[in-house]
Amino acid sequence: MADLPARTIVSGRGDPLFLCGCYKGLGLVSELRLARRAAKLPTSFPAPHFPSELEADVIPFDSGFAAPQLLPDLTAFAVDALNAHREETLQYSPTHGQPELRGWLAELMNEDGCALTPDHLLIVNGAKHGLELICRLLLDEGDAVVVTAPTYFTAIPIFRSFGADFIEVGQDGDGIDVAALETMLDARAKEGLAAPKLIYNVADFHNPTGATMSLARREALIALAEARGITVVEDTPYRRVRFDGETVPSLKALDRTGNVFHVGTFSKLVAPGLRIGWVAADPDIIARLIRLKSDGGSSPLVQRIIYEFGRSPAFPAHIERVQSVYRERRDRIVEAVRREMPEAEIAVPEGGYYVWVTLPGHVDGDAVAARAAEAKVNLIAGSTFFAGTSAGNARVPKNHIRLSYSYATPEQIDEGVSRLAGAYRTVAG
Repeated sequence: MADLPARTIVSGRGDPLFLCGCYKGLGLVSELRLARRAAKLPTSFPAPHFPSELEADVIPFDSGFAAPQLLPDLTAFAVDALNAHREETLQYSPTHGQPELRGWLAELMNEDGCALTPDHLLIVNGAKHGLELICRLLLDEGDAVVVTAPTYFTAIPIFRSFGADFIEVGQDGDGIDVAALETMLDARAKEGLAAPKLIYNVADFHNPTGATMSLARREALIALAEARGITVVEDTPYRRVRFDGETVPSLKALDRTGNVFHVGTFSKLVAPGLRIGWVAADPDIIARLIRLKSDGGSSPLVQRIIYEFGRSPAFPAHIERVQSVYRERRDRIVEAVRREMPEAEIAVPEGGYYVWVTLPGHVDGDAVAARAAEAKVNLIAGSTFFAGTSAGNARVPKNHIRLSYSYATPEQIDEGVSRLAGAYRTVAG
């Protein structure tokens, strides 16, 4: 077998990055020209973190995996989809999604205070796919986006891949600090800088802090965004995973001018493996997004299964079970952290999958996460959730960690927090 060819990897500007191998005796060189967005990406595979990849005694507090016992039995719906609807489910899907599913989603969102038709909905392959399409629609290199500090860590590389600059805005228990955002926008305008293209926020059970945005903050954010001509992107994977408190109208329900893009998903409420989500926006925007969606249509089989499950009696029963199980696990992890790590502050969410833990100021959350991994407890350090600023002069807080309580059993939560507390004490001294 011939040796692999030499390959020079170059960035979009033509700078060589590395050289490897050659055809034996030929001296031929193969050049791969990477886009700027790809030039700095790592060449190693991600570390294992899916439950199926982990050793049996590893406790996953890191990612938002669904509790296995909450994964619904969709067998009957799948059989029906493959028999009664075979000509639909085994063909290509309309790019904008199955009409019945879009109609049902419009009804659900209208029950939540919106005023949508099926033409306001685009079916996508999960919420992150929706966010990426919105970025393709709105962002050019050098455009600014507003995110909370901290924010959903997977959104950060999506925005970075489009060459966006970040404007980080603080938040508290009522959500994003709209007054601080207005001050920042005024300062940018005085400097002659363009307004940001979009404001990204997880308003319900924020990832990672768990905070739910108050009604007053939601109304203020929408008013500010409309006045400044800035699009609001509402990411709502957890909205129906509520187990305490009163439901607050979604940002889309408060939108009267079409300025809010709503991104939803079935990953957290039903099952992440379904890979079906949606974007809600004005029909003229949806028409443009359809042209940017190059996948040949999201799976029509899975869309039919979700639609039939969603309009069956099994769906509301499933929601009640999800809320009950995750409420128990939320309570269990809050109790365990308060018992084992009394010096830490823990924000108690009214729903969702995560708790945000603030350690004493001198304790490095990155070091705690590394020590916990040695004790076979996987979690995510809080520093991962900060985008940094375009000016580069803001210090990223290091004394936070995020814990997911969705996958671990109550007994694993107790054991995991006990091991975490040992790692914390080692680092804290």
